[in-house]
Amino acid sequence: MKIERVVICADGASLGNPGLAAIGATIKDEQGRLVASISQGIGRATNNQAEYRAVIAALEEAIKLGATEADIYLDSELIVKQINGKYRVKRPTLKPLYQQVKELQSRFESFTIADIPRQQNKEADKLAHIALRGHPS
Repeated sequence: MKIERVVICADGASLGNPGLAAIGATIKDEQGRLVASISQGIGRATNNQAEYRAVIAALEEAIKLGATEADIYLDSELIVKQINGKYRVKRPTLKPLYQQVKELQSRFESFTIADIPRQQNKEADKLAHIALRGHPS
């Protein structure tokens, strides 16, 4: 089954900033059916690093699924504005992650990323917290 367009909700979480961190993401088809999910620890990272890593992991999974179009939603306005070119990436620790997202973005025919309120990102948040603590917060 080839999936052309995916809708991704991604989130990163850390206990401390930096601290123990994890990522979560849902990848759904155009009909809203869940086709993949990510819930994994990533070691020590800042919350912003975790947000970027969640986007990267979700995009890599979307590419494996054969997607050529991706709509991404996350609750980090900073990361969204950096990826969309509205804010510069100043932190040296975020620059390689930003570059990785831009490289992955170039593999899609269509790519959008937007920020959503945290309460609309509950599934991805829950997956990140399960990986972080072993249970949702």
